[in-house]
Amino acid sequence: MNQNRLDLYTDYLSVTFGYATATGLSQMLDGQVSHDAISRFLSERDYTSKDLWKQVKSLVREVESDDGVLIIDDTVEEKPHMDENDLICWHYDHCLGRNIKGINLVNCLYHANDTSIPVAFELVRKPLRYCDLKTRQEKRCSDITKNEQMRAMIDATIQNQVKFSWILTDIWFASSENMEHIKQTRHKDFIMALKSNRLVALSEAARKEKRYTRLDQLEWSEQHAVTGWLKGLNFPVRLVRQVFTNKDGSSGILYLVCSKLDAEWDEITSLYQKRWKVEVFHKSLKSNAAFAKSPAHTPRTQANHLFASIVAVFKMECLTVRKKLNHFALKAKLYRKAIKAAFEELLAFRATA
Repeated sequence: MNQNRLDLYTDYLSVTFGYATATGLSQMLDGQVSHDAISRFLSERDYTSKDLWKQVKSLVREVESDDGVLIIDDTVEEKPHMDENDLICWHYDHCLGRNIKGINLVNCLYHANDTSIPVAFELVRKPLRYCDLKTRQEKRCSDITKNEQMRAMIDATIQNQVKFSWILTDIWFASSENMEHIKQTRHKDFIMALKSNRLVALSEAARKEKRYTRLDQLEWSEQHAVTGWLKGLNFPVRLVRQVFTNKDGSSGILYLVCSKLDAEWDEITSLYQKRWKVEVFHKSLKSNAAFAKSPAHTPRTQANHLFASIVAVFKMECLTVRKKLNHFALKAKLYRKAIKAAFEELLAFRATA
């Protein structure tokens, strides 16, 4: 890895307010590094989670704790005007409830001691093509599922000897296979959101007799956890229901499953609130590190730009630890400095006109 080029490019992503281009970086450095040198850096090899781990390892070791959490989530960034390829293609966006053309990132965020660090990532690629029999249209699919990617990231994090006890996910990763892998294979605990139609038996006898009930049809006591057996899962879990109020005044219900049988409502719900850290990370990735603002055209250069964006946000987190300013406050400070420098340059132009 060319660490000098990576540092230059990631710092450029942190300070730019528009599209991130090799030409833009070269101009920022007054031509000290050529456009071609930056282009070669982005295209010379594939950067992966292993490269990310080398960047973040020292800070992880500084802040890690046995009660740390891993947060798994994915995000889709729309790229409607780019040519379609294995990386930029159609993905289902859970937030919008529809397919959009763009980039799908599966991210593994480690949170401990008020610090959030990306420790693994995978980009969803769809190299396989097939014909949809209903629409007669060509579509793409991946040769590996996001659940398989999730389990691989967990395995890699454990192999890297990161200290943590909990894994937090949303509904889309709450499969029985993932739960069994975390609890029985990797001996960690999890808290996951569940769909309201998941089936549960409230006793082992009911499970053996296959008497299951939907979560939204159970009689719930407020702020109380119950033990049950999810259909398709071979060990008991704790289940809670949390009623909350949305910003528009409407109410919502969140169903959570926890693998720790002595956990109560307060512990489960307070731990799960940490999952929001990954949403903040994704927002910073898109707003502060030019995640989708690259005109790169090949899958490799596009993927390497995304890798650099992740590293750029990590470097912001390092500054957050030391300066006690969040990513958006740091970016705002840079913006004010840029505006001031531009204003002073304008005055200088006028003085010499």
